Amino acid sequence: MTTGTAGLDAKVVAALGEGPRPEPASALSSSLTFGWRALLKIKHVPEQLFDVTMFPIMFTLMFTFIFGGAIAGSPQDYLPYLAPGILVQTVVMITMYTAMTINNDIEKGVFDRIRSLPVWRPSLLVGSLLGDTLRYTMASSIIIAVTLLLGYRPDGGVVGVVAAIALLLVFCFSLSWIWILLGFKLRTPNAVMGVSMMVLFPLTFLSNVFVSPSTMPDVLESVVKVNPVTVLVDAARSLMDGDPDGGAIVAVLVMSAALVAVFGPLTMRVFANRT
Repeated sequence: MTTGTAGLDAKVVAALGEGPRPEPASALSSSLTFGWRALLKIKHVPEQLFDVTMFPIMFTLMFTFIFGGAIAGSPQDYLPYLAPGILVQTVVMITMYTAMTINNDIEKGVFDRIRSLPVWRPSLLVGSLLGDTLRYTMASSIIIAVTLLLGYRPDGGVVGVVAAIALLLVFCFSLSWIWILLGFKLRTPNAVMGVSMMVLFPLTFLSNVFVSPSTMPDVLESVVKVNPVTVLVDAARSLMDGDPDGGAIVAVLVMSAALVAVFGPLTMRVFANRT
């Protein structure tokens, strides 16, 4: 009996290996791995790219040619005002998909499998955000390409456009923490989408994306001016116009830091309790 047990132990040792145990993955390595996982999901389900490919093109073309003549006299005259605004609106709108991905993983049981791995616990969230940051970059690039094809020529040049996109990515990365928190709290991906759209639609349309607040009624103008999206559009528009608005840029960075400072710990607390 003892000989049989010893033989079994030897087989277990042989299967596990006698070498030193590999070092656990670092926080950076595990976060990048989960970011790569998010990209692989897009590879296997390319329909996920619809929101960052077709939506930007549709939004840009629709608003340029529907509102351009009525607001500015012609689509070409409207593009310098619209391009930064539609860039911000489109990318901010797709930030909710991070929460939907997390919620879908929870619903399918993938979350339970991942949390059992010997990795840095927040790496799943950070990796998802990194993967979605690439999606935001793709959407931004498509919008800029479409507006350039339509005749838009930003006075800020390449530097101004890149700076505006970078500032937008910082804000969207910070905003995504709110949706991740919702992804943990709500029961289904449809519920996440419903709540997110109820917030994002008024947030993006009650802003200066399409028209100047000065053309609005006084009460509505006051609301629009304190809208965070309005401040973000002002900052992006100033960078793309070649006349950076330092106050708006600093305000966006402060808002981004505040979002992470408030919703980052709250999200991690909910994540830890669920874990």
